[in-house]
Amino acid sequence: MKVTLLGAGAWGTAMAVQAARYLSDGNVSLWSRSANQLADIQKSGENHSYLPGIALPKSLLLESDFTKAVKKLSSTDLLVIATPMSALSETIAQVLKIADHSLNIIWLCKGLEPKTALLPHQVVERENKLHSRGLIHSYGALSGPSFAREVGAGMPCALTVASKSPKLCETVQAAFHHGNMRVYSSDDLIGVELGGAIKNVLAIAAGIGDGLDLGLNARAAVLTRGLAEMMRIVKAAGGRPETCMGLTGVGDLILTATGDLSRNRRVGLELAAGKSLDQILAGLGHVAEGVLCAAAVEDLAKRLGVEMPITAMMGEVLSGKLAPPEAVKKLMGRNPKIET
Repeated sequence: MKVTLLGAGAWGTAMAVQAARYLSDGNVSLWSRSANQLADIQKSGENHSYLPGIALPKSLLLESDFTKAVKKLSSTDLLVIATPMSALSETIAQVLKIADHSLNIIWLCKGLEPKTALLPHQVVERENKLHSRGLIHSYGALSGPSFAREVGAGMPCALTVASKSPKLCETVQAAFHHGNMRVYSSDDLIGVELGGAIKNVLAIAAGIGDGLDLGLNARAAVLTRGLAEMMRIVKAAGGRPETCMGLTGVGDLILTATGDLSRNRRVGLELAAGKSLDQILAGLGHVAEGVLCAAAVEDLAKRLGVEMPITAMMGEVLSGKLAPPEAVKKLMGRNPKIET
Protein backbone atom coordinates (compact mmCIF):
# COMPACT_ATOMS: atom_id res chain seq x y z
CA MET A 1 0.00 0.00 0.00
CA LYS A 2 1.14 3.53 -0.85
CA VAL A 3 0.36 6.63 1.20
CA THR A 4 0.66 10.23 -0.01
CA LEU A 5 0.32 13.13 2.40
CA LEU A 6 -0.54 16.54 0.97
CA GLY A 7 0.85 19.26 3.23
CA ALA A 8 4.22 19.40 4.98
CA GLY A 9 3.23 21.31 8.08
CA ALA A 10 3.92 19.93 11.54
CA TRP A 11 1.06 17.42 11.60
CA GLY A 12 1.44 16.24 8.01
CA THR A 13 5.17 15.75 8.55
CA ALA A 14 4.66 13.88 11.83
CA MET A 15 2.15 11.48 10.28
CA ALA A 16 4.41 10.96 7.26
CA VAL A 17 7.19 10.03 9.67
CA GLN A 18 4.88 7.59 11.48
CA ALA A 19 3.86 5.82 8.26
CA ALA A 20 7.36 5.79 6.73
CA ARG A 21 8.84 4.15 9.82
CA TYR A 22 6.77 1.01 9.28
CA LEU A 23 5.73 0.76 5.63
CA SER A 24 8.03 -0.51 2.89
CA ASP A 25 10.70 1.86 1.53
CA GLY A 26 9.38 4.30 -1.04
CA ASN A 27 5.70 3.74 -0.23
CA VAL A 28 5.15 6.99 1.70
CA SER A 29 5.34 10.40 0.02
CA LEU A 30 5.11 13.90 1.51
CA TRP A 31 4.12 16.75 -0.80
CA SER A 32 4.76 20.44 -0.17
CA ARG A 33 3.89 23.44 -2.32
CA SER A 34 7.21 25.01 -1.29
CA ALA A 35 10.21 23.84 -3.29
CA ASN A 36 12.49 25.70 -0.86
CA GLN A 37 11.02 23.84 2.08
CA LEU A 38 11.55 20.48 0.39
CA ALA A 39 15.12 21.40 -0.57
CA ASP A 40 15.86 22.24 3.07
CA ILE A 41 14.28 18.98 4.26
CA GLN A 42 16.26 17.03 1.67
CA LYS A 43 19.50 18.66 2.78
CA SER A 44 19.02 18.56 6.55
CA GLY A 45 16.85 15.48 7.03
CA GLU A 46 14.29 17.39 9.09
CA ASN A 47 11.51 19.93 8.67
CA HIS A 48 13.12 23.02 10.22
CA SER A 49 10.07 25.19 9.56
CA TYR A 50 7.45 23.10 11.36
CA LEU A 51 9.01 20.12 13.15
CA PRO A 52 12.63 20.94 13.99
CA GLY A 53 14.69 18.31 15.76
CA ILE A 54 12.74 15.33 14.40
CA ALA A 55 14.74 13.20 11.97
CA LEU A 56 12.74 12.11 8.91
CA PRO A 57 13.14 8.49 7.75
CA LYS A 58 15.35 8.20 4.67
CA SER A 59 12.67 6.02 3.09
CA LEU A 60 10.23 8.97 3.02
CA LEU A 61 9.84 10.37 -0.49
CA LEU A 62 9.61 14.14 -0.88
CA GLU A 63 7.40 15.38 -3.70
CA SER A 64 7.01 18.86 -5.16
CA ASP A 65 4.82 17.85 -8.12
CA PHE A 66 1.18 17.79 -7.02
CA THR A 67 -0.03 15.78 -10.02
CA LYS A 68 2.67 13.17 -9.57
CA ALA A 69 1.98 12.93 -5.84
CA VAL A 70 -1.70 12.13 -6.46
CA LYS A 71 -1.38 10.01 -9.58
CA LYS A 72 1.10 7.58 -8.05
CA LEU A 73 -1.79 6.20 -5.96
CA SER A 74 -4.10 3.36 -7.02
CA SER A 75 -7.71 2.92 -5.90
CA THR A 76 -6.53 0.77 -2.98
CA ASP A 77 -3.96 3.28 -1.70
CA LEU A 78 -4.47 6.18 0.70
CA LEU A 79 -4.44 9.95 0.12
CA VAL A 80 -4.09 12.05 3.27
CA ILE A 81 -5.05 15.74 3.22
CA ALA A 82 -2.79 17.38 5.80
CA THR A 83 -3.60 21.03 5.07
CA PRO A 84 -5.38 23.45 7.43
CA MET A 85 -9.19 23.46 7.25
CA SER A 86 -9.10 26.69 5.24
CA ALA A 87 -7.31 24.89 2.39
CA LEU A 88 -9.39 21.70 2.35
CA SER A 89 -11.83 22.82 -0.34
CA GLU A 90 -9.09 24.02 -2.70
CA THR A 91 -7.01 20.89 -2.19
CA ILE A 92 -9.90 18.51 -2.83
CA ALA A 93 -10.81 20.47 -5.97
CA GLN A 94 -7.23 20.16 -7.25
CA VAL A 95 -7.21 16.43 -6.56
CA LEU A 96 -10.47 15.89 -8.42
CA LYS A 97 -9.23 17.80 -11.46
CA ILE A 98 -6.34 15.42 -12.03
CA ALA A 99 -7.55 12.09 -10.61
CA ASP A 100 -8.48 9.43 -13.17
CA HIS A 101 -9.74 6.69 -10.83
CA SER A 102 -11.55 6.32 -7.51
CA LEU A 103 -9.72 7.45 -4.39
CA ASN A 104 -9.57 6.73 -0.67
CA ILE A 105 -9.16 10.03 1.19
CA ILE A 106 -8.80 11.06 4.80
CA TRP A 107 -8.12 14.49 6.27
CA LEU A 108 -6.25 15.55 9.39
CA CYS A 109 -7.65 19.08 9.73
CA LYS A 110 -10.03 19.97 12.55
CA GLY A 111 -12.61 22.70 12.25
CA LEU A 112 -15.51 24.04 10.19
CA GLU A 113 -15.38 25.95 6.93
CA PRO A 114 -15.46 29.59 8.14
CA LYS A 115 -17.98 31.10 5.70
CA THR A 116 -20.39 28.16 5.47
CA ALA A 117 -20.01 26.39 8.86
CA LEU A 118 -19.79 23.11 6.94
CA LEU A 119 -18.03 20.12 8.46
CA PRO A 120 -15.00 18.77 6.58
CA HIS A 121 -16.89 15.81 5.10
CA GLN A 122 -19.61 18.16 3.85
CA VAL A 123 -16.95 20.27 2.11
CA VAL A 124 -15.56 17.14 0.48
CA GLU A 125 -19.02 15.98 -0.62
CA ARG A 126 -19.73 19.42 -2.08
CA GLU A 127 -16.53 19.44 -4.11
CA ASN A 128 -17.10 15.87 -5.26
CA LYS A 129 -20.53 16.82 -6.62
CA LEU A 130 -19.37 20.17 -7.97
CA HIS A 131 -16.78 18.55 -10.19
CA SER A 132 -19.31 15.92 -11.31
CA ARG A 133 -16.75 13.15 -11.15
CA GLY A 134 -17.60 11.21 -8.00
CA LEU A 135 -14.06 9.87 -7.80
CA ILE A 136 -13.78 9.99 -4.03
CA HIS A 137 -14.45 6.34 -3.35
CA SER A 138 -14.40 6.45 0.43
CA TYR A 139 -13.52 9.23 2.83
CA GLY A 140 -13.13 10.02 6.49
CA ALA A 141 -11.35 11.93 9.23
CA LEU A 142 -8.38 10.97 11.38
CA SER A 143 -8.54 12.80 14.70
CA GLY A 144 -7.75 12.59 18.39
CA PRO A 145 -5.45 13.94 21.11
CA SER A 146 -2.12 14.41 19.39
CA PHE A 147 0.69 16.94 19.42
CA ALA A 148 2.75 16.66 16.25
CA ARG A 149 6.09 16.89 18.08
CA GLU A 150 5.30 13.89 20.30
CA VAL A 151 4.07 11.81 17.36
CA GLY A 152 7.16 12.71 15.37
CA ALA A 153 9.32 11.62 18.29
CA GLY A 154 7.55 8.25 18.38
CA MET A 155 5.86 8.77 21.74
CA PRO A 156 2.64 6.85 22.57
CA CYS A 157 -0.53 8.20 20.97
CA ALA A 158 -4.09 7.01 20.26
CA LEU A 159 -6.26 8.35 17.42
CA THR A 160 -9.63 7.58 15.86
CA VAL A 161 -10.42 7.22 12.17
CA ALA A 162 -14.06 7.97 11.39
CA SER A 163 -15.73 6.82 8.19
CA LYS A 164 -18.87 5.12 6.94
CA SER A 165 -16.55 2.71 5.12
CA PRO A 166 -15.14 -0.11 7.31
CA LYS A 167 -12.67 -0.86 4.53
CA LEU A 168 -11.26 2.66 4.65
CA CYS A 169 -10.88 2.40 8.41
CA GLU A 170 -8.88 -0.81 7.91
CA THR A 171 -6.72 0.92 5.29
CA VAL A 172 -5.95 3.82 7.64
CA GLN A 173 -5.14 1.41 10.44
CA ALA A 174 -2.80 -0.51 8.13
CA ALA A 175 -1.01 2.75 7.34
CA PHE A 176 -0.64 4.22 10.83
CA HIS A 177 -1.43 1.66 13.56
CA HIS A 178 2.14 0.64 14.35
CA GLY A 179 4.63 0.93 17.18
CA ASN A 180 3.49 3.53 19.71
CA MET A 181 0.43 4.65 17.73
CA ARG A 182 -2.97 3.04 18.18
CA VAL A 183 -5.76 3.85 15.71
CA TYR A 184 -9.33 3.07 16.70
CA SER A 185 -12.26 3.22 14.26
CA SER A 186 -15.71 4.83 14.37
CA ASP A 187 -18.60 5.33 11.98
CA ASP A 188 -19.68 8.58 13.67
CA LEU A 189 -18.06 11.07 11.33
CA ILE A 190 -20.21 13.97 12.57
CA GLY A 191 -19.34 13.35 16.22
CA VAL A 192 -15.63 12.98 15.54
CA GLU A 193 -15.42 16.09 13.34
CA LEU A 194 -17.43 18.33 15.66
CA GLY A 195 -15.43 17.19 18.68
CA GLY A 196 -12.21 18.11 16.90
CA ALA A 197 -13.58 21.51 15.94
CA ILE A 198 -15.14 22.58 19.23
CA LYS A 199 -12.29 21.49 21.49
CA ASN A 200 -10.07 24.13 19.86
CA VAL A 201 -12.50 26.90 20.78
CA LEU A 202 -12.81 25.57 24.33
CA ALA A 203 -9.02 25.41 24.61
CA ILE A 204 -8.86 29.16 23.96
CA ALA A 205 -11.40 29.64 26.75
CA ALA A 206 -9.34 27.49 29.11
CA GLY A 207 -6.22 29.45 28.18
CA ILE A 208 -7.97 32.71 29.01
CA GLY A 209 -8.98 31.34 32.40
CA ASP A 210 -5.42 30.22 33.15
CA GLY A 211 -4.00 33.50 31.89
CA LEU A 212 -6.31 35.47 34.17
CA ASP A 213 -5.25 33.21 37.05
CA LEU A 214 -8.84 32.15 37.74
CA GLY A 215 -7.73 28.86 39.27
CA LEU A 216 -8.10 25.14 38.68
CA ASN A 217 -11.76 25.15 39.72
CA ALA A 218 -12.53 27.53 36.87
CA ARG A 219 -10.60 25.37 34.39
CA ALA A 220 -12.57 22.29 35.45
CA ALA A 221 -15.84 24.19 35.04
CA VAL A 222 -14.91 25.41 31.56
CA LEU A 223 -13.95 21.92 30.37
CA THR A 224 -17.00 20.22 31.89
CA ARG A 225 -19.56 22.72 30.69
CA GLY A 226 -17.76 23.02 27.38
CA LEU A 227 -18.07 19.25 26.98
CA ALA A 228 -21.81 19.61 27.61
CA GLU A 229 -21.98 22.17 24.79
CA MET A 230 -20.08 19.80 22.52
CA MET A 231 -22.47 16.92 23.25
CA ARG A 232 -25.55 19.08 22.63
CA ILE A 233 -24.45 20.23 19.21
CA VAL A 234 -23.22 16.78 18.16
CA LYS A 235 -26.66 15.35 18.96
CA ALA A 236 -28.45 18.18 17.14
CA ALA A 237 -26.23 17.73 14.07
CA GLY A 238 -27.01 14.02 13.83
CA GLY A 239 -24.00 12.55 15.59
CA ARG A 240 -23.83 10.45 18.74
CA PRO A 241 -23.21 12.39 21.99
CA GLU A 242 -21.32 9.43 23.46
CA THR A 243 -18.62 9.94 20.82
CA CYS A 244 -17.69 13.09 22.76
CA MET A 245 -16.63 10.88 25.67
CA GLY A 246 -13.91 9.27 23.55
CA LEU A 247 -10.54 10.24 22.13
CA THR A 248 -11.84 12.82 19.67
CA GLY A 249 -13.99 14.59 22.27
CA VAL A 250 -12.94 14.69 25.90
CA GLY A 251 -9.52 13.21 25.10
CA ASP A 252 -8.58 15.90 22.61
CA LEU A 253 -10.22 18.57 24.78
CA ILE A 254 -8.08 17.70 27.81
CA LEU A 255 -4.90 17.71 25.73
CA THR A 256 -5.55 20.94 23.86
CA ALA A 257 -6.89 22.85 26.86
CA THR A 258 -4.07 21.93 29.25
CA GLY A 259 -0.99 21.03 27.20
CA ASP A 260 1.86 23.51 26.88
CA LEU A 261 2.29 22.60 23.18
CA SER A 262 -1.29 23.72 22.41
CA ARG A 263 -1.46 26.70 20.06
CA ASN A 264 -5.11 27.35 20.91
CA ARG A 265 -4.41 27.43 24.63
CA ARG A 266 -1.54 29.82 23.94
CA VAL A 267 -3.94 32.14 22.09
CA GLY A 268 -6.11 32.25 25.21
CA LEU A 269 -3.15 32.88 27.52
CA GLU A 270 -1.95 35.78 25.40
CA LEU A 271 -5.42 37.29 25.02
CA ALA A 272 -5.64 37.27 28.81
CA ALA A 273 -2.29 39.09 28.91
CA GLY A 274 -3.78 41.91 26.86
CA LYS A 275 -2.21 41.18 23.48
CA SER A 276 -4.23 41.79 20.33
CA LEU A 277 -5.29 38.82 18.23
CA ASP A 278 -3.19 40.08 15.30
CA GLN A 279 -0.08 40.20 17.50
CA ILE A 280 -0.73 36.70 18.79
CA LEU A 281 -1.29 35.14 15.38
CA ALA A 282 1.79 36.84 13.94
CA GLY A 283 3.89 35.30 16.68
CA LEU A 284 2.51 31.78 16.43
CA GLY A 285 4.01 30.76 13.10
CA HIS A 286 1.37 28.00 12.88
CA VAL A 287 -2.40 27.87 12.41
CA ALA A 288 -4.59 27.98 15.54
CA GLU A 289 -7.78 26.44 14.17
CA GLY A 290 -9.95 27.61 17.07
CA VAL A 291 -9.56 31.23 16.00
CA LEU A 292 -11.01 30.57 12.54
CA CYS A 293 -13.56 28.09 13.84
CA ALA A 294 -15.26 29.96 16.69
CA ALA A 295 -17.63 32.06 14.59
CA ALA A 296 -18.50 29.09 12.37
CA VAL A 297 -19.37 26.92 15.38
CA GLU A 298 -21.55 29.72 16.72
CA ASP A 299 -23.29 30.01 13.33
CA LEU A 300 -23.94 26.27 13.27
CA ALA A 301 -25.28 26.36 16.83
CA LYS A 302 -27.73 29.11 15.93
CA ARG A 303 -28.82 27.20 12.84
CA LEU A 304 -29.46 24.09 14.92
CA GLY A 305 -31.03 25.97 17.85
CA VAL A 306 -28.35 24.86 20.33
CA GLU A 307 -27.28 26.97 23.31
CA MET A 308 -23.48 27.24 23.59
CA PRO A 309 -22.66 30.12 25.97
CA ILE A 310 -18.91 29.46 26.34
CA THR A 311 -18.46 29.18 22.59
CA ALA A 312 -20.53 32.34 22.06
CA MET A 313 -18.37 34.28 24.53
CA MET A 314 -15.21 33.13 22.73
CA GLY A 315 -16.69 34.42 19.49
CA GLU A 316 -17.19 37.84 21.06
CA VAL A 317 -13.68 37.91 22.53
CA LEU A 318 -12.01 36.85 19.28
CA SER A 319 -14.00 39.41 17.28
CA GLY A 320 -12.93 42.16 19.68
CA LYS A 321 -16.43 42.83 21.03
CA LEU A 322 -15.55 41.76 24.58
CA ALA A 323 -12.38 41.84 26.65
CA PRO A 324 -11.57 38.52 28.37
CA PRO A 325 -12.45 39.71 31.92
CA GLU A 326 -15.82 41.00 30.67
CA ALA A 327 -16.55 37.66 29.00
CA VAL A 328 -15.85 35.84 32.28
CA LYS A 329 -18.13 38.22 34.17
CA LYS A 330 -20.87 37.71 31.61
CA LEU A 331 -20.63 33.93 31.81
CA MET A 332 -20.64 33.91 35.60
CA GLY A 333 -23.66 36.24 35.67
CA ARG A 334 -25.94 33.90 33.75
CA ASN A 335 -29.10 32.68 35.48
CA PRO A 336 -29.01 29.36 37.40
CA LYS A 337 -29.62 26.24 35.29
CA ILE A 338 -30.36 22.56 35.70
CA GLU A 339 -27.20 20.60 34.86
CA THR A 340 -27.67 18.66 31.61
